[in-house]
Amino acid sequence: MADSAAPRAFPWPVVLFDLDGTLVDSASDIAEAVNRLLAELGHAQVDEATVRSWIGDGARQLITSALQHAGETQTVDAVMPRFLRHYEDCLLLDPQVYPGVESTLQALQAAGVRMAVCTNKPAQFVPPLLDALGIDGYFDAVLGAGDLPERKPHPLPLLHLAEGFGVDIAQCLMVGDSAADAGAAIAAGAPLVLVSYGYRRDFDLHGCGARAVIDRFDQLLELR
Repeated sequence: MADSAAPRAFPWPVVLFDLDGTLVDSASDIAEAVNRLLAELGHAQVDEATVRSWIGDGARQLITSALQHAGETQTVDAVMPRFLRHYEDCLLLDPQVYPGVESTLQALQAAGVRMAVCTNKPAQFVPPLLDALGIDGYFDAVLGAGDLPERKPHPLPLLHLAEGFGVDIAQCLMVGDSAADAGAAIAAGAPLVLVSYGYRRDFDLHGCGARAVIDRFDQLLELR
């Protein structure tokens, strides 16, 4: 664990965090929601590892992947309302904050770092999840899919948050786990740190120009 004095020298005044795969492991709940939809449509269940490989680009892409995998002919638009009902029902079944997340957020907050969540999770589900996990109080802003016309990897969500904080995007560290996070940060001009334990799929974490790839969340406090 980093020295508790470390965040006093933290290089960025604002940190923008991805949610699923970065702060929270919600894959089992998402997998349950997907499987409930597939069962409703008359298809076989899929394992959690398969669903993990579909997470990261938002609910529409997740369901697009699931429907293609199942050979379902209905469109995403046709089944999305049903999926979102399952998503809501499964949201709080067993989400887990990754090790070191809360203590690190606490240390950053104590050092005066302002923080936001920037996620492709449907916006209506983000505050209830953060509240249930007891980490909502660390964030000055929360931005989910549907809050803006674009989502990651488009730079708009990051630029919008930077504007809200009144700082240049170069002063906002983006912390994520996926190609969508990296793409948004690079397009926006934000410094980027990636975690190795999330839902990276086949994305090359080390080859995208991130300032660091960390194996533990509390290694954020060691950045200089």
